[in-house]
Amino acid sequence: MLLRCTCWLQRLRQSLLVIHAAFDDDHEEEDLPVTFHHDIYPGIHPKKYKDTAAGKIVFITGASRGIGAATAIAFAESGASLFLVARKLDTLNAVKTSILEASPGTAIGLHPADVVASEQVEAAVQACIAQFGRIDITIANAGASEKFGRGLVDIDPSEWWRIWEVNVRGTFNTAHYVIPYLAKTAGYLLITTSRAAQKRREGTSAYASSKHAINRIAEFIALEHDSDGIKVFALHPGSVKTDMAINDGGPMIAHLLIDDVKLPAWTMVRLASGSEDYLSGRYVSAYWDLDEVAVQFKEGIMRDDALKNRLSLPG
Repeated sequence: MLLRCTCWLQRLRQSLLVIHAAFDDDHEEEDLPVTFHHDIYPGIHPKKYKDTAAGKIVFITGASRGIGAATAIAFAESGASLFLVARKLDTLNAVKTSILEASPGTAIGLHPADVVASEQVEAAVQACIAQFGRIDITIANAGASEKFGRGLVDIDPSEWWRIWEVNVRGTFNTAHYVIPYLAKTAGYLLITTSRAAQKRREGTSAYASSKHAINRIAEFIALEHDSDGIKVFALHPGSVKTDMAINDGGPMIAHLLIDDVKLPAWTMVRLASGSEDYLSGRYVSAYWDLDEVAVQFKEGIMRDDALKNRLSLPG
């Protein structure tokens, strides 16, 4: 009996080591050595940001579920008015109901649009301007992923390219049409990216490469529109158990989906509050304790122009 228990404990220990190794691999060298968070922490606590977005108009794509919906609720609780965009009006109406339950009286506009279609994005932006007259904050959250685990020769070419269409063209379309209005308000543009952009994992080429492109788009927006007062961030939202992550990531990432959806939502509220403007044009992770980042790394980030994508050259 003792031998049987010992063998079982050994197998359990081996299983835990495998899980730990996989988790550690997802938090490898491409991160700042600061405290990692997986839920609300004092630096992004909702009480700290009560009414900080009062009077602001927030335009959100991919707003009908998951991170987009949670971000809409967070900004509503911070006092903002919302204009929500997604492909289906019925899902947008469901989110609107949830927002009004959490924050009664919030002014909300809805517009169905596919971010891949430039004319639909333009129409959504114009509808927001017609309703509210301005845009102060934009959350470019609409995104897509292939089902992980298939290499370049295994995935259908049209499926691979669809990921780029949604993630890259969709981000471009959103930025293209909101930037003229953000320039009038010295506003904020937050783009949902992924730390997958910094990794090379077999079977993730469409998603990872498209997110790398998004990081570069954020850098170019900062380069071209810093003089307009626009601040832009490419935000990794953490490992949230969204429908897309579950359906497309599968067993390859299932054990990593431990983060609360409020983590990226309230991180975005903080980034749009003005406290982290020094990070504009850079990659930011919702994992990071932003207070520690400011204290320990702000000087180095500014000095080295860090948290940007570059070619690694031999020393």
